[in-house]
Amino acid sequence: MSRIDSTFSRLAGENRAAFVAYLCAGDPTLEATPELVAALEAAGANIIELGLPFSDPLADGVVNQMAADRALKAGATTAGVLRMIEAIRRRSEIPLVLFTYLNPVYTYGFERFHRDAAAAGADAILALDLPPDEAARNAELARHEGLQQIRLVAPTTPQERLPLVVSGAEGFIYLVSREGVTGVQDALADNIGDQVALVKQHTDVPVCVGFGIHKEEQAAAVARAADGVVVGSALVRLVEKHRAEKDMPKRLHDFAAPLVRAAHEARA
Repeated sequence: MSRIDSTFSRLAGENRAAFVAYLCAGDPTLEATPELVAALEAAGANIIELGLPFSDPLADGVVNQMAADRALKAGATTAGVLRMIEAIRRRSEIPLVLFTYLNPVYTYGFERFHRDAAAAGADAILALDLPPDEAARNAELARHEGLQQIRLVAPTTPQERLPLVVSGAEGFIYLVSREGVTGVQDALADNIGDQVALVKQHTDVPVCVGFGIHKEEQAAAVARAADGVVVGSALVRLVEKHRAEKDMPKRLHDFAAPLVRAAHEARA
């Protein structure tokens, strides 16, 4: 059983939702990222998503776009991110998901990337702009090479397309809570429970909800409706604000801990 599958199995037995935390790998530096992962793990995060820095992240809002830009300017490369994952694995077994666009993966070499990422210790990949039907048409794009394939479902995904989108999904399904790009929101969509239920009609794979969550009450509400809560931009924004400060990992821990607790205790 994979790290991701065993995590969801354990949490289901405890009647708790997973807390999935997103960071941009290499922001502020590749050397600093393992410490940030450790801080989030100490805060109780169950899964870490690592954004692979890319120059044209179309699905991301300004916070995550600027994080990718900072990482690239600090020298982050695809190969460097994989070496950084090896460093994380020397101290942690927390599940790691690579959140990426197809371009840097394909430039690296699709099969080679999957093979090297799995060997480094990554558990899964979410390729935001790789539709499942395109992968099915291209034998190279269909090869997983050791990484579980996370699938993305949006509010605009037609109901008739859902079976195709979730078919072959592994680890978990990332359900986008609203239309648009990443970024914190004051209010969540009021039909998240219905969205989750619709996806679950077509799959037994856990469903995690993200985009916009940055408050304890939001994390708790999502945790009651879904198998996991994804928090990203709020964490990235904190890293941006305090990136020059030595206690930044502690600040990240202290910000994330209440969100994690809210998600974990929502069903109590």
